[in-house]
Amino acid sequence: MTAFNQLKKLSGAIALITVSVSCGDVVRQGRSPVYLVVDQLMAAPGGGTGSGTKSNVLLSDVAVNAPAPCSVSTPCIYDDGGEVTLRALRKDVSATAPTSNSEVTINRYHITYRRADGRNTPGVDVPYAFDGAVTGTTSGGSLKLTFEMVRHVAKMETPLIELGTNAAVITTIAEVTFYGRDQVGNDVSVSGSMQVNFGNFADKN
Repeated sequence: MTAFNQLKKLSGAIALITVSVSCGDVVRQGRSPVYLVVDQLMAAPGGGTGSGTKSNVLLSDVAVNAPAPCSVSTPCIYDDGGEVTLRALRKDVSATAPTSNSEVTINRYHITYRRADGRNTPGVDVPYAFDGAVTGTTSGGSLKLTFEMVRHVAKMETPLIELGTNAAVITTIAEVTFYGRDQVGNDVSVSGSMQVNFGNFADKN
């Protein structure tokens, strides 16, 4: 057998392996007849100025100094809440609506933070990533969930705790991934992003 024929056989084998692996990945990751989309992702500060007001950009106050009992010497710390609206859509575009088997139950989420300047060391430049539990099932294909966007404890750790005593602001992008399963056990997930600015923002007395 010539070297050329050997090379052709080897190339063919590599191509076949690559296709097989790729197809396998698609099968494992996409068995559900539906997929999730994020219609809207919002968040609201947990305390201080703008408390409870949802927006597509979160101003996360790391230390609330007013009104009482919050003060500069004894600031209050709140977690910040998020809200997401999800939809489950059929992969088969000819289908009119999801069946009961293809309704998706969300059971957890994961949040990571990153900075535009590339300084992304958790616990140094950005808050630690974390997992949270949240449960809800799409009804008629749609679902709205509330969840914890910024943990209380994150504001007591570096780099957020240092912001309580200076005027610096850390701008991050939070990537939120929701995980769930359809009613026959197929895994489904979807991600959304929003801007989160951390700082010691002015509080209303």
